[in-house]
Amino acid sequence: MTTVSAQTSFDRPRAHERGQVALRAEGVHIHYWLERDRSAFLAVDGIDVEIAEGEFVVIVGPSGCGKTTFLDAVGGLHAISSGKLELYGEPIRKPGPDRAIVFQQPSLFPWQTVRGNVGYGLRLAGKRSKAEIAQIVDRHVELVGLAKFGNAYPGELSGGMQQRANLARALAADPQMLLLDEPFSALDAQTRDVMQEELLRIWSVSRKTALFITHDIKEAVFLADRVLVMSARPGRIAEIIPIDIPRPRTGEVKRSAAFLEYEERIQRLLEATR
Repeated sequence: MTTVSAQTSFDRPRAHERGQVALRAEGVHIHYWLERDRSAFLAVDGIDVEIAEGEFVVIVGPSGCGKTTFLDAVGGLHAISSGKLELYGEPIRKPGPDRAIVFQQPSLFPWQTVRGNVGYGLRLAGKRSKAEIAQIVDRHVELVGLAKFGNAYPGELSGGMQQRANLARALAADPQMLLLDEPFSALDAQTRDVMQEELLRIWSVSRKTALFITHDIKEAVFLADRVLVMSARPGRIAEIIPIDIPRPRTGEVKRSAAFLEYEERIQRLLEATR
């Protein structure tokens, strides 16, 4: 059963109390079929959650708990076994342009420049003129801090810069929801910290509804409006924790008493749900 922590003294409306519901999951169960054993196992066991438009929600949980499986279902990459999974009231049955996914590893085309990669989806859709696409690409390349590298190829970029380009490509498609599957996990610690701050800066401009997956508790607390803590497989939501830390956030907040309290609380929950 999902529980929501009590409101703290920080007096602002919850993100999920402010806006229209973007994503709704009711009783979502997801199975995986094991061909060798001719059997199925339960990966996600009854997820119930609503995510508001413009909200940044982070799912944290142990390896194998089903958090990426749930994100894949939201992306239309994996069918649910039962329950309801809806985006703005419409059932999610397949991938669509209303959602964009940023994966763990950069997925840029090595033969395309940064600008070519960012504009790829727009060109493929064929709904805009070359001039419109160029404007959109320029705006998003600048947004992610790659204006000086628009003509560079992925092999000429660092890992962090490649993920910036991935994020620009996702945002350029103007999705209703941004799905991020541990996008910074392959980066070194210093670059990861920088990218977390950059992501919040970009999100503060775009205000896209975001669902972010991570193993990193500190990352979850730093980014989220709410953290969904999942139990070990089969994955259930053990608790939903609103993060009452003012925005904008910088790296200094990670040393605050409130931040450390959230971090410790989530760590205890994860230990209790193994």
